Amino acid sequence: MSTAPGTAPAEDTGVLSGRTVLVAGAGSPSGTAVCEALNTAGAKVVAIGRDAARLENTLFRLNNADLRTCNLDDPEEVAALAADMQEIYGGIDGLIHLVGGWRAGTGIGSQTEQDWDFLETNILRTLRNVSRSFYDQLAASPVGRLAIVSSTSVDTPTAAGAGYAAAKAAAEAWVRAIAQGFTGGQSGRKENPEPQHSAAVVFVVKALVDEQQRKASPERKFPGYTDVRDLAAAAVRLFQQDAAEINGQRISLVPPR
Repeated sequence: MSTAPGTAPAEDTGVLSGRTVLVAGAGSPSGTAVCEALNTAGAKVVAIGRDAARLENTLFRLNNADLRTCNLDDPEEVAALAADMQEIYGGIDGLIHLVGGWRAGTGIGSQTEQDWDFLETNILRTLRNVSRSFYDQLAASPVGRLAIVSSTSVDTPTAAGAGYAAAKAAAEAWVRAIAQGFTGGQSGRKENPEPQHSAAVVFVVKALVDEQQRKASPERKFPGYTDVRDLAAAAVRLFQQDAAEINGQRISLVPPR
């Protein structure tokens, strides 16, 4: 099925009925798109952000979403959130981690400690916290899915963007380790293996673009950029794909030239 650039194919409503999916970084344009797509597909969306007002303003169209604030770089807050999800929903079925940010210098010598602290906190530490706290729930789910968004800069790092590429590479390694854990506890288990039902993946983009950016710069073509709606459609598809086929995979969402 072909679609116009930046236009994701419509997802069937109800395909995720009965599934609970937590979206970290839900107040961002990409988070909003992912939450809306999951909601349309029938999932119970738990939208996590730092700013309650921003969540309310951007996600007001969602039906029956659970909007929550949580400091994801605080392991105790995240652990409390996970306990709450277990008590209320019996655990989550999906975790889409969209927390990140960009910092760069002009070369290796200009990579500052402040920038690295920002990148390590947002890209890696938040991922470590949520994945550790929610790992058992995702492993127990019949369709457990975890996904992050990484960058093509991991393959072609530059001196100016060294810190950013390094943080993204570390996040990718962490996700591959999660994937190995899922395999070891399910289809790869030595005794009484079971069909693989949980998967962790990395979505790879050059950069993301949303409708507001397009409107603000109508003269720009944004070559190689991934529309947030296409990211959202990919997040929904994860739950319809075979876990054994996608677990540990690096999935490119870079549009063809």
